[in-house]
This record gives sequence, C-alpha cells and structure tokens, in this order.
Amino acid sequence: MGIKLNILNQLLFLVILSANENSEVDYNRDIRPIISQKCFKCHGLDDSHRKGKLRLDDRSHALKGGKSGSPAIISGKPESSELYLRIISSNESEQMPPPASKISLTTEEKTKIKKWIESGANYETHWAFRSLAKPIIPKIIDNTWPANEIDSFVLSKLETNNRKPSPAADKYSLIRRVYLDLLGYPPTPLEVDSFINDKRADAYGKLVDGLLQSEHYGERWARKWMDLARYADTNGYEKDRYRSIWPWRDWLIKAINSDMPFNDFTIKQLAGDLLSNPSSDDIIATGFHRNTMLNEEGGIDPLEYRYLAMVDRVATTGVTWLGLTYGCAQCHTHKYDPITQKDYFGLMAFMNNTSEIDYDIPSVSITEKRNLIKTQSAKLKSQLLDVFLKTYKVEDSKNKSAFVDQKIESWIEKKRKLTNNWTIINPIRMKSNLPKLSLQNDGIILVSGDITKQDFYEISFKTDLKNISAIRLEALPDENLPGGGPGLAYYEGPKGDFFLSNFELEDQQGKKKFSDARESYFKNNFGGNPSSAKQAIDDDLQTGWSCAARYGERHEAIFIIDSKTELSSEFKIKMTFGRHYACSLGKFRISVSQDHYGLPSNFDEDIQKLLFKPVSKMNSSEKERLIDAFLFDSPELKADVDKIKQLNQSIPALEKTLVFKEREPSNKRITYLHNRGEYLQPTEEILADTPSFLPKIPQGVTKDRLAFAKWVASEQNPLTARVFVNRNWHTFFGRGFVKTTEDFGIQGDFPSHPELLDWLSNYFVDNNWSMKKLHRLIVTSSTYKQSSLILDGIDKDNALLARGPRVRLEAEMIRDSVLRSCGLLSTKIGGPSVYPPQPKGVTSEGTYGGLNWKSSNGEDRFRRAIYTFSKRTAPYAMFSTFDAPSGESCLARREASNTPLQALTLLNDIVIMEAAQGFAKTITTNQKTLDENLHLVFRSILTRPASNEELTLLRYFYTTTLIQLKQNPEALVKITGSVQDKSIEQTAWVLMVRSLLNLDEALVKR
Repeated sequence: MGIKLNILNQLLFLVILSANENSEVDYNRDIRPIISQKCFKCHGLDDSHRKGKLRLDDRSHALKGGKSGSPAIISGKPESSELYLRIISSNESEQMPPPASKISLTTEEKTKIKKWIESGANYETHWAFRSLAKPIIPKIIDNTWPANEIDSFVLSKLETNNRKPSPAADKYSLIRRVYLDLLGYPPTPLEVDSFINDKRADAYGKLVDGLLQSEHYGERWARKWMDLARYADTNGYEKDRYRSIWPWRDWLIKAINSDMPFNDFTIKQLAGDLLSNPSSDDIIATGFHRNTMLNEEGGIDPLEYRYLAMVDRVATTGVTWLGLTYGCAQCHTHKYDPITQKDYFGLMAFMNNTSEIDYDIPSVSITEKRNLIKTQSAKLKSQLLDVFLKTYKVEDSKNKSAFVDQKIESWIEKKRKLTNNWTIINPIRMKSNLPKLSLQNDGIILVSGDITKQDFYEISFKTDLKNISAIRLEALPDENLPGGGPGLAYYEGPKGDFFLSNFELEDQQGKKKFSDARESYFKNNFGGNPSSAKQAIDDDLQTGWSCAARYGERHEAIFIIDSKTELSSEFKIKMTFGRHYACSLGKFRISVSQDHYGLPSNFDEDIQKLLFKPVSKMNSSEKERLIDAFLFDSPELKADVDKIKQLNQSIPALEKTLVFKEREPSNKRITYLHNRGEYLQPTEEILADTPSFLPKIPQGVTKDRLAFAKWVASEQNPLTARVFVNRNWHTFFGRGFVKTTEDFGIQGDFPSHPELLDWLSNYFVDNNWSMKKLHRLIVTSSTYKQSSLILDGIDKDNALLARGPRVRLEAEMIRDSVLRSCGLLSTKIGGPSVYPPQPKGVTSEGTYGGLNWKSSNGEDRFRRAIYTFSKRTAPYAMFSTFDAPSGESCLARREASNTPLQALTLLNDIVIMEAAQGFAKTITTNQKTLDENLHLVFRSILTRPASNEELTLLRYFYTTTLIQLKQNPEALVKITGSVQDKSIEQTAWVLMVRSLLNLDEALVKR
C-alpha cells in the first residue's frame, strides 16, 4: 500500500510539473517567498544560527554550497543540485526542510523550484529594495473606463484575469464614501443635496477639492499617523502619569492641512531641531519620537529604559518609513531580511545622541499676560519705598534720603552679622561617574548628560585663602534644567528635584569633619523624614538634603568645618546624589569663608557681596538693588511684599511639550552593539550608518540625525515612498497593494499591483511629495468610484480591485459619525485633550496609575475623537471595543473584529445615548411631519434616502414603540435622560436613532 501511494504521489508530481512547465517563474514573486519562509531561518543571512554552513539568500553562496562540499544549486541542472535533491527526498535523514521542523514544501512549490533551477537559478534584488523606476502605463482594451492612470493599471490586471470592473457607485454612496475617507465623518443631508443637485460634469471633482481644503481633513489623516507614532497622553507602564504631548498632535494636524511635502514632514519629525534656525514648529515636530513610553516605576534603571526607548524608536522608524521589521535585528542578524545586527545599532546611533527635554512653546497670548503681570509687579515694587516712608511718616523730601540711608546701614549691619563673607572658588579638576560637569562663568558648574540613581561628583580646588572654616553650596536654578532646576530629576520624582545624600571634604591628610550644617530651605519629596543639610554629613546614604516643592529657585547649604580641623590649600569635595529615582544636582557653585557664624541666606550672591561693601562706594545700580532687598526684607512691608509675590506666582507658564535636542559634540553619547540585544551586554562601539543593502548617505555628509532624516526622505531611498503610498491605499480600500503594510521585507506579501505601486510612488515624489494630490488622484479614479457590491463571490479580498471598497469604520470614525449624524459634533480644532463621557471606573478600577475621569462639559464633551484623552493602561473604552490601539507600540495596520460587545456598545454607550437624546430633542421641536422626520433621521445616519419599503418599516417601528412606551411609562426617564421631560414621542425617537446607528450600513464605508 505504501509503495502504491508513493508511486501515485510521484505521478501526481509529474502531472503538476507538466501542467506548470509552460508558465514563467519569477524569482521575487514565486521563489523567494518559498525559500525565505522555509529555508532562510537556517540558511539565511544570520551566520550565528546558520546550519551546515549553507547560505541560500545569496546566489554565489548557494552555488558554492555548504560543508558537504556539494553545490546547493547547479544552474540549469535541478537533478544535480543538492537543494532540489534534498527537497524531493523521501529519506528523513536527508530531507529538507527536516521533518522535525514541521515545515514542508507543497508539490507546486517543489515544481517551481525545479523550473527555476532549470531556467538558470537567477537571483534578483528584492522588489522593494530596487530603485524606484516609473513603469510604462499599460495598454488596455476598454479605453472608455479609465478616469486617470490608476485605472489603466487596474483594468490591465482585470483584463489579464478575464474580469471586468464593477459599475460605478451611486452618488449617495460616493459622497458618503469620500466624506468618510477624506474627513472621517459622513455628510449632512444638506451637503448631500447640494452634491446630488449639482449637474455639472466636474461636480465630483469640485466636491473633492472642497474636502481637501477643509481643516477637518487634517484631523482625519492625523489620526492615522498617530497610530504609527504610538500617541498617548500618558507615559505608560506602572505609574502611567500624564504627559504634555498634545502640541505635537496639533502640529501634525496643521502640517497635514497645509499639505506639507512628505519629505519635509519626515525630516522635521526626525530632526527638526537640527535644521538651520529651526522654528518653534520644527522643534515641536520632533515629538514624534517622544511618544515613546516612559517607565517611572520605583526600582528601575533610567538608563536601561532610555535604551529600551531607543529600541522602540528604531523599530518604529523601521515600520513607519521603511516598512521593515527592523526590530527583529536587535538581538541577532535578521533571519530573513538583509539587516545585520550592526545595521540595527548603526540606525540607533543616529538617534542615540539626543536629550529628551520639555520645550516651552512660545505663545503671543501667554507672553502678553506674563508681561502684563510683570508690569503690575514692577509698579507695586516701585511703590514700596513710598509705602515704607509713609509707614514712618517721613514726608520731607530732604529727610527721605538720610532716613533711608540710616535704615539701610542699620539693616546691613544686622544682616552682615548673620552672613559670611564668601569667596567663590573655581575648580582645578572635576569628575563624575557619568554626568558631564562644565565650568561656567563666576564659578558656576553646570551638569549635563545622563544621570543615574547614584551619581557622584568629585571637584578639586586650590586656594591661597587660609583658615577656611565654612563651605557654601549654592543650588542654582536654570531654565534649561528639568522644572527649572536646580536638580536634574526628570522622571518618577518631581522635575527639578535633587537629593544630596552625602557631602564630604577631603585634603591630602584625609577626610575632614564637619561640626554643623545649615540650609536656607529644606523639604523631603518622599517620605516623612526631614531632609536638612545636616543629614548630608551623617554618612548615611538614605538621608540627605533636598528642596522639594520649590523648584526653579536658588537654595544654599552651609557646611561648618570642625574648629580643630586645618584645611590644606588643595582639597576636594565629594558629593553623592540619589535615591530610588535619579535626582542629581544640575547647577551649583562652591564658595568658602573664614567665618563660622554665618547663616544660610535667601539673598542671591550679588546681594550677599554688597552687604560687605560700604554704601558710599556703591554705584547707583548696586544701591538700588540693595534698597530693593532691604524693602523686601522689611517686616513693615510684609503684606505689600506678599502681594507682589502672589502676583509673581500667578504668572502663567508657557505650554510645554516633549521634544528632542541634540547633545553637544563634546558630550556625545556612544552607541554600542549589545550582545543578544541586552542592555547589560554592550560590546563594540557602533558608528551611525544606514543599512548596507540600501543606498548610502552621500560621502562628505556628517552622519547625524539630520543626515539620516534627509536620507529617509530622499528619492534615492526605494522604500519610503512605496511604504507611504501603500499605507494610504490600504486606508482607502481596506487592503494595500502589499497586504502586509508593516512588512515590505522578504517575508511580506508580494504586491498585487507592483507596477501601479511604483507608478503611484513616482507620482507622489514627482508632485512634491504631496499627500493631497495623491489622495485626489485616488478618489477621482474610476477604480475608487466603483460600486462595492460583491456580485460574483470571486476575489472576496478584492485583490484585483474589481469593486469599490467595503470597510468597517475605525473606532474614532464611528464616534465622530454618530455625533455628526445627530448634530452634536464640535468643529473646534486643536487644544488640550478632553474627557468625553465613558463608563465609570474604566481609568480608576484595577488599573495602574488610576485616573479619576471627570467628563468634560459643554463643547469639549462633543469634540472629535482625535482629541480624546488617551491613557495607555486604560484606553477610552469605546475605542478599545472597536480595535483602536493603546499607544504602547507603533501600529501600521489595525485589525477589525466583530463582537457582540460592539453591538451592545452601539446601543447603550453613554455617547450613543447622549447623541440619540440630543437628536430626539431636535426632532420633537422642529415642527416637521412624521415622514419628514423619518427621512431626516434616516438620511442623517445613512446618507441615502429611505426606500418606500424602508419608510413603511420605520413608521411601523415608531408607532409600535409609542404604544409600548404608553404601556411602560417608567422607561421614559431612563431613555430620555431627563426627569422633567417625559415626552413619549421623544423617547420613541431616541430608540429609533439608536436602532439606525446600530445598522451595519451605518458602520461600514461602502
């Protein structure tokens, strides 16, 4: 029996071989998918996992063979080729793929490989990696159908397959389709009537042009890009705290509305900060890669998660612009695509030399408010002296000056007794474990670069000053530090926080003792323990000095040297920082004094110096500053000074957003190749470079992030335009030319229309990378305008494009369509994210970083879905139900599910109920007849008019519902949402609207 079956199998193989021997075999279309799927894992580019030293992804290696010594392929001779003999072998010890792998080749696949070897076993560059050449528009039989070049390619393919395009869609279907595609919501009945009644030949073209100019076009297409950018309003992970990134979202909408060329669009997002004289918008654009999640969980290593953020950025860049699974090469050379592990880290090196900062967005309105308050504050400040004099009833102008001088002299004498005479000293050497210490003017030390959970600074000094008895540490603010400084804390802890856990003094004789320590201010951000300067000299790393809650201010600590201690002329200070989050000091200065008695001062260094300068030797500016300090310190003026302080505290902050900033060349971050991709296993240093299988950056160009961005968006890069065009086609038709929109690599699908894809990609580039021109070409094609009805049941996937698109609406489009159909959708553009209603507990019960979701009121309650606050660990419930992403990772293609929960949501969700209630109120007050209102509801939701049969069903539904409600009056309040309004008619309309919103036709673009 076994012998008979074997003979039958061989005969069947010969029959199939005979049937296929006249068909041409294309390497990219027919052979590469087979050997990449079933051979490359063991015989591909990755030499660390290669079996038998045989490599099949390259022709020269395949002809040479593996360790057996026999050529894997002998051109023209399959029966002598080891590759072919192994795949047809029935001997399990020789058969390839090995039976244990559970991978096998079909008879048809074996036939194709045999024929390929017979024809010469030619290898070709993978189709996606070829240079972008413009194909010739094919000749077709039916020249009457094409509206533009797209149709010629599509019709040629249909004619080759003996197929015909579908009839054109009716005008109602077409306007609904194009509104949903270009604006993301359906047209109103008035907009529909305007189009239907427009009898001009170019009516549809005019409609499209109007939609492309709408400011809501940017909102619809920005949402698609936000999936790639993994946009969310929170950081993710365990804490999942708020982040301000919505200005990037608004920049995105504005860029798309302005039809920014896609190459500029790309460059600005990858390296806008490196452009010559970058604008505020250019800097905001770099927020694309700041959308990466940020882990603030206690116990994590911030540098490890910065590395993991870079891993995410590499993978996101690969998917977004190159259409490649670049992330697969993090741990080893890619199993299928020609991406080595060095290629992976070479790409990472382009983006690795960045600082992740909070950027203050310039604002004319906020600046005006700030200037107004500053003017008011200055006016009050200028009046302090008069108020002071009036308090003492000094009115004679001759006596005023003498009186003030006398008071200031007395005040100076008092303050001088409490203040040390400090001498600023400059370091002769500085070092740290990782952060970079840079000496600025006037002894100020600025810290930059990466920080850890336990940083140490060691600063050496040399001075001729004798009998030093006290050392002062000034913690200084700086607008470029997180939170304005003085600390460098940027995650988990408050931005600008620091924690000095140890302050040590050492000279050539050894460590010196401190007898006391004092500070101008202290507060502990974490825990109930105090955090005074004394705790920085107790040799306990768990305690220390901190200045929580007063960030962006100057603070000082004074360390008193033991009186028995004599300090050498050369000494060093060691400072240790850290707790469960990184919180080192970002800007500081060291001073020394021979005085023991001084107390820390809230006055800045300049005022403290003036205290030791005779008033008679001060210039007018110095005297004016001292008078201001005196007045602000006067108990008699406390109430007036408090008003000024309160006014200054009311100065509005500029809106912030997350952006990139390139690190200075002198502190460039080094990128390493990591063994197995592990953070803790760095090996060799890797320089920035593009993947070896793609065109290189021109010689002589500095390989930085800007050069990389320009390379990504260049015409020489064969992937970027193809990937973008394919992704847009997928949005319109529900299927890309390449079905695997996220993978243009060897494992991805072969294009259904490769010539059309390349032609459109060339068109896109030739037309200044214009997305609007690309979209116009697509939606005005006869291909797009076909009816979406499936007439013959063949090609249900519509790979041949023999009909129009039929696609379930995305989650955000469903909500926007509901609100617009019911007349509630807000047209407001931009601004901070809002909180539309959703079921209680979604963001607070059983979630990390619980958020009390307080629903927005007024217009914000009905804003477009793109403005809905997105919490990564608990996304907006309705969107999750309809397959929207969480923003945790880059997503190039959404899957569409069909679940009972979706139907329940469309009946009972708060948004649906409120929309139906709002529409019902409109209907019951518009003085129209029943049939007029039935037509209005039907057309508002489904666009087209109801047929007579449908109108009869609607009347029946309405009248029977009225009868049921009269018999069940307690349902009225529950449905209408109002205790006062118990209208039976209104309740019936609510039920009518909910039912129509739940129809398949309302949820599908067709």
